[in-house]
Amino acid sequence: MTAVPRYASWRDLSLAAKANIAVLGLLAVSLCLFLLPGWTGDPDISHGLLMPFVFVLLLWQSRFSGPRRFLRGAPRTTLAAVALAGAGLSVFILGGIYAAALEWTNALVAVLLAISLSLVLGAALVSFADERVRWLPFNWTSCVAVALWPLCSPMPPGTYSRLTVALQLGISRGVVHALHLLGILAIGSGNVIQLANATVGVEEACSGVRSLVSCIFVGFFLSASLVTRWPARLLLIAIAAPLALAMNFARSLTLTLLANSGISISGLWHDATGYAVLVLTSVLMVGLALLLERGVRSRAANSDSSPDPARPIAPVPPVSRPRAAQALLSVALAVLCALGLFFYLNCRPSTLPDPSAPDLWAVIPDAPGGWTVTTTRDLYQFSGVLQTDALAQRIYRRDGPRGPVEVIIYAAYWRPGQAPVSLVETHTPDACWPGTGWTPLPLPQSRETLEVGGRTLPPAESRLFSGTGDPQYIWFWHLYDGQLVRYINPYSLKRLLHIALSYGFQHDGPQLFVRISSNRPWPELQDDPLMTQFFARTLQLGL
Repeated sequence: MTAVPRYASWRDLSLAAKANIAVLGLLAVSLCLFLLPGWTGDPDISHGLLMPFVFVLLLWQSRFSGPRRFLRGAPRTTLAAVALAGAGLSVFILGGIYAAALEWTNALVAVLLAISLSLVLGAALVSFADERVRWLPFNWTSCVAVALWPLCSPMPPGTYSRLTVALQLGISRGVVHALHLLGILAIGSGNVIQLANATVGVEEACSGVRSLVSCIFVGFFLSASLVTRWPARLLLIAIAAPLALAMNFARSLTLTLLANSGISISGLWHDATGYAVLVLTSVLMVGLALLLERGVRSRAANSDSSPDPARPIAPVPPVSRPRAAQALLSVALAVLCALGLFFYLNCRPSTLPDPSAPDLWAVIPDAPGGWTVTTTRDLYQFSGVLQTDALAQRIYRRDGPRGPVEVIIYAAYWRPGQAPVSLVETHTPDACWPGTGWTPLPLPQSRETLEVGGRTLPPAESRLFSGTGDPQYIWFWHLYDGQLVRYINPYSLKRLLHIALSYGFQHDGPQLFVRISSNRPWPELQDDPLMTQFFARTLQLGL
């Protein structure tokens, strides 16, 4: 019989190891404070409020009730710790660069920071689970403790949108099929279910993303805290997502049946069924975990675990203080803190004096000859999304040889440091118009060099959309500090890196966005006094 290795005490640790633990705790607290607004404001990740307690609980449980597994082989252990720390630093740098392009509040930045912390904590776990240190064991419970952080961060917008849409459509189709089996007439159109006396829409909040992420989080937690066998752990994790989806489908079907019976499902019924599903799903997961573990504990209680006095007990090697691994971890943490300070200082909004925005209404002509002008007065409703109140738009109409002619001129301005370049790029016609019923049509070229009044304009992004009426030709320009920003898909990760490196660390550049849309191609507009007058006035803005 071999002796069970004892754990190192706090006094056994070197000064570098103690400092590393303190810095890791500070990083974990910092991430919690960073994610706290999302945990309290976004129901999809509200389970993150439990993460600090879950983290500490799992680490404590791994040390006091989990198997005492330690890592052998000094070179391999050190290399593993270095690899994890290097990966954590790389992800953190990527998160900082995206913070420069997208702002710190973006979901992609949050998930990258959470992944970075998990990787660095993994490096620390490898270092402290070294058989020469033995301060933490390397078991499933400790690994889950350091790996759960990304599940408490918001999903990147693209991933969230695709997953939400897929779940909305899947649940809607499933509910319609179930209603048909029950003999209830229902017609599905996207995420809308039309009943005989009511219409039910499966919204984003009802798509099941909230219960899906929370249930997966609970599955991993229970597999680490209540279950000891690998088959049971894998079963508990594998069943989490299907159970969450099934329970959310049952909720959607219940609400639809209530609506079909003439009961208003908004308010009390909607919220009550949502909380009931979360509670019932958690209870089922806990019950399954206890059921899977009951047989194991019964067998363990009936077995004779007393040691054989005739067999010798191997001596336990003393705890040592390997300096290389802890020194490397200290260097990685120091670099991480330095990078964090660098990104914080260089990715904050500008502290320069805030100049006043130009009068865009004075730039856009108000009464050109031959045109009927309509001024858009409700643009203020988009100020929060666009992060600027310098917005202006006028609509011009007149009769032409081939029928009515319409021109819409829109302009927006951002003062230095008011918004990142990427935010402006995500509100271009490519991103916004398809969601309002317009369909993009192919053009020979997406960038044109236009002329107006004998003057050549900077290259414009050119688009063509079709809707219920005439096709709409669109031309737009985006300027940063007087320089034209070349438009490329702003949702591309590669493009975001380019934005960060080109504009993200500069905070003193104003931005201008100008869009012209019309039901007529440019050759029919370029000599009109309206265009000549407008582009003469935009010279003062850099266009």
